[in-house]
Amino acid sequence: MTKTREAEGGTPVRRCIATGDTMPVDGLLRFVVAPDGRICADLGQDLPGRGIWVGGRRQLVERAVKKRLFARAAKAAVAVADDLPDQIEAAMVRRCLALLGLARRAGQLSLGYEKTRAALADDAGAIAVTGHDGSLNGRQKLLSGLRGARGENGLGPRKVVALFAIDELSLALGRENVVHAALRAGGLADRFLDECRRLEDFRRETDRLD
Repeated sequence: MTKTREAEGGTPVRRCIATGDTMPVDGLLRFVVAPDGRICADLGQDLPGRGIWVGGRRQLVERAVKKRLFARAAKAAVAVADDLPDQIEAAMVRRCLALLGLARRAGQLSLGYEKTRAALADDAGAIAVTGHDGSLNGRQKLLSGLRGARGENGLGPRKVVALFAIDELSLALGRENVVHAALRAGGLADRFLDECRRLEDFRRETDRLD
């Protein structure tokens, strides 16, 4: 879809084919038509070709698939995978975990309970990453008494990401039983939080889509 205007601050906006709403691109998913006619998600928003945009919710992608809105937007016959929403979610998870792997190789990620707590205590802006299937008591103990990233007198809220299972974290980081990790504040942390926000938004259900 061609750009129609820009939002405040110069942010590009596009029109969602599922709702007809125009919104900033950071809240949308971009798709392109591959040379073989397949619809491909372009999560990095950098693939060549004319972009087709859908709001960043699973339900909106499901609607676009069910109602054949991709073909209408492309003005051509296209192939759309029935499990396109699942493919997108899996790709989003991979992008998030790849950034954690990069952070570990760069020495910006601490693993294990003691090292994680020490890193969080040392850096109020560090992100706590915990397996969502880990112990809630363990998570509360990890964070108890720590200075937060923001707030009055330097207290909470601490940035905590609990979107991934222990097995997912362990596989991505090449360690067994990764329950807790701390990601130092910085550019990688900002990118990680942005990708996690997109994943969380995609998974979030809405009562009404129109």
